[in-house]
This record gives sequence, structure tokens and C-alpha cells, in this order.
Amino acid sequence: MRATVMFGAGDVRIETVADARVIEPTDALVTVTRACICGSDLWPYKTMEHSDAGRVMGHEAIGVVESVGSDVLNLKAGDLVVMPFAYSDGTCVFCHEGLHTSCIHGGFFGNEEIAGAQAEAVRVPLADGTLFVLPVGRDDALMPSLLTLSDVMGTGHHAALAAKVGPGKTVAVVGDGAVGLCGVIAARRLGAEQIIIMGRHPDRIALAKEFGATDVVSERGDEAVERVHQLTNGFGVHSVLECVGLEQSMLTAVSIARPGGAVGRVGVPQNETMPASQPAFYNNVTVSGGPAPVRAYIEELLPDVLEGRIEPGRVFDRVVGLDGVPDGYRAMDEREAIKVMVKP
Repeated sequence: MRATVMFGAGDVRIETVADARVIEPTDALVTVTRACICGSDLWPYKTMEHSDAGRVMGHEAIGVVESVGSDVLNLKAGDLVVMPFAYSDGTCVFCHEGLHTSCIHGGFFGNEEIAGAQAEAVRVPLADGTLFVLPVGRDDALMPSLLTLSDVMGTGHHAALAAKVGPGKTVAVVGDGAVGLCGVIAARRLGAEQIIIMGRHPDRIALAKEFGATDVVSERGDEAVERVHQLTNGFGVHSVLECVGLEQSMLTAVSIARPGGAVGRVGVPQNETMPASQPAFYNNVTVSGGPAPVRAYIEELLPDVLEGRIEPGRVFDRVVGLDGVPDGYRAMDEREAIKVMVKP
């Protein structure tokens, strides 16, 4: 089969690799009908050391179940499913607590151990606990929004929950990528009164406003902090969604939280230490978040997608076939595209 393989920073190729197949009795084999490139894929695209073997990339997908292992009970061939970016058994103590990304038997797609889904097909471990059957046809018009349930919409929602967004709250979203834009959707959905989008790309800002952002801060650093305080009577915001992962973005996030506020961080941290720990401490700012357990959120978010109350699929502004994936990485890295959908 054909798949996207990253061999090192900037080196993404479409290669013929061994066919995905059922290996364990709890596996499912899924033919991929939609996948996408994630902002987190851009970190190895910038920094990955050369590998002769490479990595089959991709951790977000919708597809059709082709076959299942003998222990799979809840899925059958022909089911249309969404694949969260982490696989999980659905039965361990952490899955029962809604923290599927900490499943004691689970893991993540798109690494050296488990091949990714920017491919014609993907092997899904722990299929019963991982895959969610969709109640639509494979070419439904809602497919882009349904695909966001595999990661970015669930991740934006996770950031909002970690930041304690609620009715009447003031919110700032740090980062105008796909996750940040979905964070705007999530904040509005949870009843936020004021939503400040922090970014500087006109196309993304326009979309954020359509999603519910009430204010825009395009400055960075100290100027951004000052501007947010101006917009919030000098107090800062109740809730900050940190959707980037850089030292500067986290420093900004803590600096714009009001005393007693909360920061929900979902940008993959690029530093070992967290900046601004002393301001967070002295201002009683809660810092929470992490890899979003999106499998836990699908059932809650799905009705809003199906009934058109939210349209997170609008973050996709480019669609490519497999041959177009390498250029899709370039386009996202150079901010020519917000998020690229892949139709193998």
C-alpha cells in the first residue's frame, strides 16, 4: 500500500510500504477515506533527525472497517468509523475516568511502533475501545467536521475544559491554528461571554470571528499582555487556551490569566520546563491540560456536528490526495494552509 513516510526534517515522501493488516485479535483493519496533517506533525517536520526506516505519519482519520480480529465484538466490516489520535482499550481505570490518552494498554498513532493514517489503510489496535462508528454515509457533506473529532475539535474542547470555561467567562485563545480555532468554537459552545483570539493571520482571524471570537490581539510578548489587560478592565481573562506549545506562548498565557484564573494547555510543549511558574503560583492560576482524550468527547460533540450547531470542518482549507501530502506539509509549515485534508 502507499503511505506518507517522514525520513527527517523536511523530508516527506509517498512510499510503498507493507500492507496494513490485522495482527492482534483486538485489531481492526481500516481503509482510510479521510486523513489530515496536524500542526503537531510540523514539529518533527522541522526537527526530526534522519532515519533510514522513516515513520509512517498521521494520527487522524475516518475510514471503513475492512476486517477485525477474533476478539473484536463491537465492530464489523463495512462500519464507517472515526479514529482518535490515540488508541485505548476503553476498559482500564483511566479510560473509565475519561482519560483515554493515559490508557494503561494504549498509545499513539504515527510513530515507530504503530504506523500512521496518512495512508491507504491503517491497523488500529484495541479497536473496540478506540474506534467510534459514525451514523452517516462515507461521502456525507459533514465529513470534514466529523474528521475534526479525531483530534482538533476534541483538543480545543479539552483546552476549554482544562481552562474552566463557562457561562459569562472571559477567554483568550493563544494560537490561531486549527486547534486554536476549534478552541474558539469550544469556548463559545460552553457559554463564554468574551473570546479573544491571539493571532496575526488574516484568514484565520476572519474564521475565528465567524466561530465566535469577540476581540483580536495581534501583538506578541509584553504588548500582547498589555492589550489583553486593556480589553479586560486591567484584570486579565478567566480562562486561557494555550494552543501552541512554545515558551513564549506559555509565558503569555500565564501573564494574561487573571488572579484565580486557569490555563488549559494543549500545545505540545517544546521545552522541558514550564515558564512563569512563580507568577502562576502567586496569582493562584491553575495550569492544566495535556493530550486530549478525544475518544471521551466524541459522543458529546457528535450531535452538535450532526445538527449543524458547530462547523469545525471549516478549518480545512486545502484537500489533497496522497501525492499532494508532501506539499501539504510545506503549505502548513509556511502558513499557506490552516489544515490540510487528505483523501487517499
